[in-house]
Amino acid sequence: MELIVITLSVLFFILTCPISVFFCLKIVAEYERAIIFRLGRLCGGPRGPGMFFVLPCIDQYRKVDLRTVTFNVPQQEMLTKDSVTVTVDAVVYYRIHDPLYAIVRVEDYSTSTRLLAATTLRNIVGTRNLTELLTERETLAHNMQLTLDEATEPWGVMVERVEIKDVSLPASMQRAMAAEAEASRDARAKVIAAEGEKKSATALKEASDVISSSPSALQLRYLQTLSSISAEKNSTIVFPLPMELLTPYLAKYMPMASLPPKPLQLSSDLLNEQHATYPQQTIL
Repeated sequence: MELIVITLSVLFFILTCPISVFFCLKIVAEYERAIIFRLGRLCGGPRGPGMFFVLPCIDQYRKVDLRTVTFNVPQQEMLTKDSVTVTVDAVVYYRIHDPLYAIVRVEDYSTSTRLLAATTLRNIVGTRNLTELLTERETLAHNMQLTLDEATEPWGVMVERVEIKDVSLPASMQRAMAAEAEASRDARAKVIAAEGEKKSATALKEASDVISSSPSALQLRYLQTLSSISAEKNSTIVFPLPMELLTPYLAKYMPMASLPPKPLQLSSDLLNEQHATYPQQTIL
């Protein structure tokens, strides 16, 4: 029966020639391939690029584009491993490496690849923490590419690249993360300030040890301080007086200051006068 139908198709082509030539000769571009079905059966391999011939009424053909196709994965709102709601969108690049499988083994390779990409993105995000999702985008994209490529290989589709475009967080989560980061920065600033104070205290102690070993060093330090103050054109200068200048005087007058005070002696006339004035009081 098939031979009879094919014979009738050839006779029809011959009888209607050369008009039928314009309908039976097909052309595909360099980046396209044609898959021909004759009476529902596959007729050879992919045809093209260039011109090929189909029989009228019994041959059907489908074109397959071999160029790289890019599509956006719809935004997926999902939960991470640590129960944080995020919205993720990605971009997938794929191309057809086997046109025959892309037509025979799957009904619509484009729609199937898009749906599989959305499902794979949801599955991968659900197995990662929020920190990993924000800091390891390249690793997640590579894992998603390998998963998609393995699943689409029987369809003749090769996933070339996957890029995660954006990871959106709720406003409340953004405020919480900002507060956490600010607290962490404040804690580090306090630790750094404390370490600086410790180092400065150690340096001051060493400097004081050096100055105490030489009394003239302190005088030179006072003179340097006075020079730096006068360079600023101040009208008032407070200059501290070193205690070392007073040391000789203190050593001389300190025994006199330590003597006990002498008792006050009053004359007998003064005592009689005070007793007459204040007879009720006892004068010591």
